[in-house]
Amino acid sequence: MDNRSEVREFLRSRRARITPEQADLPRHGTNRRVPGLRREEVALLAGVSIDYYVKLERGNLSGVSDEVLAAIAGALQLDEAEYAHLFDLARAANSRPVPRRRTAATQIRPSLQRFLDAVGAPAWIRNERMDFVAANERGRALYSDILASPIRPANTARFVFLDPAARAYYPEWEDVAADIVAVLRSYAGRSPHNRALMDLIGELATRSEEFRTRWAAHNVRFHRTGRKRLHHRIVGELELTYEALELPADPGLTLFAYTAEPGTPSDERLRLLAEWATTMTAIDDVGRAPRADSLPS
Repeated sequence: MDNRSEVREFLRSRRARITPEQADLPRHGTNRRVPGLRREEVALLAGVSIDYYVKLERGNLSGVSDEVLAAIAGALQLDEAEYAHLFDLARAANSRPVPRRRTAATQIRPSLQRFLDAVGAPAWIRNERMDFVAANERGRALYSDILASPIRPANTARFVFLDPAARAYYPEWEDVAADIVAVLRSYAGRSPHNRALMDLIGELATRSEEFRTRWAAHNVRFHRTGRKRLHHRIVGELELTYEALELPADPGLTLFAYTAEPGTPSDERLRLLAEWATTMTAIDDVGRAPRADSLPS
């Protein structure tokens, strides 16, 4: 990605969403030409000169101090993910590009697979490209629709934006799509020289207008915990809570585990899914999942 362009569009988009009232500034006149704050208002709030802020918003974060970045983040009311993204962009602006090609991990250590298999809940691991790297038996059963794609490695971002089946699998598709783009942009800010990640973003931007529209919003987000609704073709609708754990020993990999509220229909359906998972044969190389009539009676 072009760092200057990323910085410029990110700062402009964050400035445009804040009104003077939200920033506790007086609104002078009614004919404001910008939807949010003016550059001079951000400079005032951050305690820097207007010329210096203009330089930053033009995409030049070279040499900027952490104190100034924090002040800009405060003036723009950035949340935790946006704050981290701004610092990631500054770090990229002040470091030399890494010439080597970094490949995304597509397999895990045997001990990590044993850990996955010992987890009682559906669990899976993805890399920064959102490739489906590994899972336990219940995790493969939960994501059997995504694994049905013949493309390997299976990829949740590609499934959401390029596979029509995604809208049935995710009843809240709009929210899922927005989350995926925001998380990918966070990853891209953190790893701007990750060629495999940039290739995926380029593919999605080329093939999906839905992706391009959301990418242009410059939203970023952490993916740590939350609620997700899925419509599984075997057991029906599931409302699950997920926990995401980054793996320090395996940089770039994140483990996700899903649970349901005890005593709810989703809890019962998750148990039914676990029974089905014990009957299914291993998904073959083309991702062919078991038939619905293999569900235990």
